Amino acid sequence: MSSVPSSPVPSAWRRPREAGADGQAGSAGATVLEFRGVRFVRQGRVLLDDVSFGVRAGEHWALIGPNGAGKSTILSLAGAVQHPSGGEVHVLGQRIGRVELQALRRSIGHVTPRHPLGSGLSIREVVLTGLTGSVEIVPRWQPAADDLERADAFVELLGLADRAHEPWTTLSQGERGRTLIARALMTDPQLLLLDEPSTGLDVAAREQLLDTLDRVRETHPGLASVLVTHHLEELPTSTSHALLLAHGRITAIGPATEVLTTANVTACFDHPIDIEHRRGRWHARSGALRD
Repeated sequence: MSSVPSSPVPSAWRRPREAGADGQAGSAGATVLEFRGVRFVRQGRVLLDDVSFGVRAGEHWALIGPNGAGKSTILSLAGAVQHPSGGEVHVLGQRIGRVELQALRRSIGHVTPRHPLGSGLSIREVVLTGLTGSVEIVPRWQPAADDLERADAFVELLGLADRAHEPWTTLSQGERGRTLIARALMTDPQLLLLDEPSTGLDVAAREQLLDTLDRVRETHPGLASVLVTHHLEELPTSTSHALLLAHGRITAIGPATEVLTTANVTACFDHPIDIEHRRGRWHARSGALRD
């Protein structure tokens, strides 16, 4: 299995960052995502209720909660895919509902294991589709030389250089996940959204993916990210903040080490769960198993 390189950061991995509408979207500590009293209703069902939080550049948030809590709904709003029913969502200084969404999405990297590609594009070609925002290579589109250089650099960063020409259809789930992260980085996004990226991975592939995320965050210090998961074991060591969600409402929010505690997680999942934090990673087990 490929390993993630630890060499110095090549300049091809980065482009000069453009400022957002307020001139500060790419600056250290700037707020890149903000929810203000957000409510989301579909078919009469309240999926989010009075959700408020903010993510700053360089922060890495985990959204955790039981099935149906509203985590993926938050991610779809943060990714400018849907509009809130009430309240305000601000992404990169722009308010959802008052901005052209397609343009905004180009500054957001969205990674989901349910990528709908069915053809045999190579890893390198899949990464290049991040520039066009398409699933397949756009007909008659030709990447520039620096685009090819960046794609190759990201493939290397994600530990896939020796498989760059392998077709998507033969890749393992872990290799696909890392390919999609490289794809998301091609537009130099200010916000990276990760929707259960460890879904379907075995232990080795999961650990390699988490190491990769830590590496990406190290090489892109201004990048902000939001990761959705059900499992605390799937959080990278670089996780800085956490939000616990149940029944569409926030039950705890703040620095990860303060939020991801036995008391808070037990309350969120309505089940006794013991939480341990060792060597930068979280571990959970049922408190009901204790003697």
